[in-house]
Amino acid sequence: MTVDLFSLDGKVAAITGATRGIGRSMAIALAEAGSDIALLQRSKEFLGVKEEIERLGRKCFIVNCDLENASEVSEAISSVVGHFGKLDILVNNAGIQRRSPAVEFAEENWDAVMNVNLKTVWLLCQQAGRQMLKQGSGKIINMASLLSYQGGITVPAYAAAKGGVAQL
Repeated sequence: MTVDLFSLDGKVAAITGATRGIGRSMAIALAEAGSDIALLQRSKEFLGVKEEIERLGRKCFIVNCDLENASEVSEAISSVVGHFGKLDILVNNAGIQRRSPAVEFAEENWDAVMNVNLKTVWLLCQQAGRQMLKQGSGKIINMASLLSYQGGITVPAYAAAKGGVAQL
């Protein structure tokens, strides 16, 4: 009976960074709660999480989406909606990391981390938000980090980007 309170039957969730770790656990939990899942991932060849979700009796669709590729990011949500007909939940979980002392941190590393960890999150939120407004409902979950609040000596771009995500 309590499970019904958390039922996601009939919902569609899209998630980034679900091939391992926290993202994988969230994708499986959403599927266990009844949601069909779209995995936004770099490689369509990695099928492990898709197979786990399908064993739970849920539908799973892989959207080829390298978060460092602006054109793939710009088509991601429309691919999910094109396949499932809607989007109820977006989970922005993926992120990249570059480490170096702050005074030596290369500009290209700063740009790469900020683009994936903040700009891409914003773009996916914007696309999903447009769809959710059309539908009249939806939820967006953005994963930040404790470094959002404390910074990091060797991870300045990561801390700055996650601080931005916390504000989104």
